[in-house]
Amino acid sequence: MRSKSPASRFREHLQAETDSAFLYRTLSGLESRPELAQVFSRLAESEEAHARHWAKKLAESGPAPAPPRPSWRARTLARLARRFGPQLILPVLIDAEQEGGGAYRNEPAAQGTALAAEERSHNRLLKAMTGREIDGGLAGGVVAKLEGRHRAMGGNALRAAVLGANDGLVSNLSLVMGVAGAALDNHGILLTGLAGLLAGAISMALGEWLSVQSSRELYERQITIEKEELAADPEAEAQELALIYQSKGVPAAEAGALARRLIENRETALDTLAREELGIDPEELGGSAWEAALTSFVLFAVGAIVPVGPFFFATGQAAVALSLGLSGLGLFGIGAAITLMTGRGLWFSGLRQLGFGLAAAAVTYGIGWLMGVSLSG
Repeated sequence: MRSKSPASRFREHLQAETDSAFLYRTLSGLESRPELAQVFSRLAESEEAHARHWAKKLAESGPAPAPPRPSWRARTLARLARRFGPQLILPVLIDAEQEGGGAYRNEPAAQGTALAAEERSHNRLLKAMTGREIDGGLAGGVVAKLEGRHRAMGGNALRAAVLGANDGLVSNLSLVMGVAGAALDNHGILLTGLAGLLAGAISMALGEWLSVQSSRELYERQITIEKEELAADPEAEAQELALIYQSKGVPAAEAGALARRLIENRETALDTLAREELGIDPEELGGSAWEAALTSFVLFAVGAIVPVGPFFFATGQAAVALSLGLSGLGLFGIGAAITLMTGRGLWFSGLRQLGFGLAAAAVTYGIGWLMGVSLSG
C-alpha cells in the first residue's frame, strides 16, 4: 500500500481541524449556559490554531491552499446538533479527538509540537475525566456539567439510531427475499414481512427495556448502599471523596477541605458521592426504560418497513425488484450515515453497506428458492 504524500496528509489534517473548529463554534453558539459556551469556544480556538499550522505546512510544500470549507459530514453533524441538541454529536467529537491524537503521534510534521497532547486534552475534557481546573479558567464544575450531558445521552444516540434502522432493514430484507425465493404468493410475502417487522421490533424493544431497567435497578441499589454508608460513617465517605479529588490532581489539603464541606451538606452529599464515587447521575439513572424501548421499536420498524412496503401495491417480480431497489437506497443511506461517526468516505461506506445487505438478501433468496424447489418436487 502506497504511503500518502506529505501534501496529502497535510490537507487531511487541515480539513479535520477545520471541521472540528466549525463544530465547536456551532456548539458554542447553541449552548445557553455561558460557562459551557466558553468551553466550546476555547476548543474552537485551539482547533483553529491547529488548522493554521497545517495550512502553513501545506503552503510550504506548494501553492498556498484556499481556505477549506467545512465538509459535508461536519455540516450534517452541525444540522443534527441544531435540531436535536449538542449532546447528540459529542461522542463523535470525542472519537475525533482521540483519532487526531493518535494520528499526530505518527505524523513527522507534528513532532516537536503540542498538537497530539492538545488533542488528547480535548478528548479528556469532553469525556469529563478530570475535575481539575483546565487552561486556567475552566473549573471542575464546568467539566462536571459536560460529564452530565454526556452521560444523559445513555450512550451514542446517533450510532444507536443508525444501527437500529440497519438491523430492521437487513433482517427483514433477508426474510422477505427468502420467502420470495420460495415462490410464496404476494399475500404470503406481505404477511411474512409484517410479522417479521413486528417480531423483530418487539424483540428489540423488550431487550432494550430489560437492559435499561436492569441498569436503573442496579444504580438505585448502589445509591441506596451509598446513602446507608453516608449515614453510618460520614467521615469515611469524606475521606473517600477526598482521595477521588486527589486522584484528579487537587492538592491533598484542598481535596480534604472540599470533601468535608460537601459531606456536611447532606442534601447534596449523596448526589456528589453518586456522581464522583459511583459515576452515576441520580437524575438520569441511565435514562427511561420505556423511552428506550419505544425508540428501539420505532427505529427497527422504520428500517423493516422498507423491503415490505412495495408488496402493498405491487405483485410478483415487480414487487421483488422494487423492494430490492428501495432497500438498496436505504442501505446506501445507512452507510452514508455511518460516515458521520467514522469519517470514512461517503461512497465507500455507502457501497460497502449496500454490498453487505444485498449479499445477505441473495443468500436467503437462494436458500428460499432451493427449499421451494425441493418442497414442490
